[in-house]
Amino acid sequence: MRTIGLIGGMSWESTLPYYRRINELVQERLGGLHSARIVLVSVDFSDIEALQSAGKWNDAGLQLARAARSIEAAGGDCVVLATNTMHKVADAIEDAVDIPLLHIADTVAEAIRSQSLQTVGLLGTRFTMEEDFYRARLEDSFALSILVPEAADREFVDRVIYTELCCGILSETSRDTFRDIIGRLVERGAEGIILGCTEIPLLVSVADVSVPVFDTGELHAVAAVEFALGSD
Repeated sequence: MRTIGLIGGMSWESTLPYYRRINELVQERLGGLHSARIVLVSVDFSDIEALQSAGKWNDAGLQLARAARSIEAAGGDCVVLATNTMHKVADAIEDAVDIPLLHIADTVAEAIRSQSLQTVGLLGTRFTMEEDFYRARLEDSFALSILVPEAADREFVDRVIYTELCCGILSETSRDTFRDIIGRLVERGAEGIILGCTEIPLLVSVADVSVPVFDTGELHAVAAVEFALGSD
């Protein structure tokens, strides 16, 4: 079994499901008392969020690159960055280590293609929804068409992520509004919905959506276990 290197804490609310799901999948595959070999480096999200807000992405990249080097030094065989937004600095992480980064957008795109879908809606932080680092990877590398909510809906989604979900607050009012936002994306032609922030599945489930849902954290965890176990 290879050792999974997990960079978490962004937020810790969504790192917990990663850790749990990776171990569940390993136990399902291997049985008995088996659990995953994991090196976890958990950062202080307050520091990272301050750099996001200030637009200091190079500094954020340096912090996560240091985390990746710590994982490599501790024997990790890959890096799993347990957040969608911080894949904006994926290049900095990849340049810092000799072990592979399992890019979350690639795992999502492969799942979408496996269902032969073309047009999908994307929910996430404003950085993920509005900037090219995520959307362009899906569109250019996988020939997908990505829809994002209108401006007011993007602002709502972003605010709920940072002020509620990252703090463990689950509001029925927010869930209802997310359902409405997703419904509008479906009306515009979305054949599926990417839950492109690892906290969103804490609030929204397949039961809330009329089209296929792509839980990025779940798909990323599956990819990590596939890497760790391979065909063993």
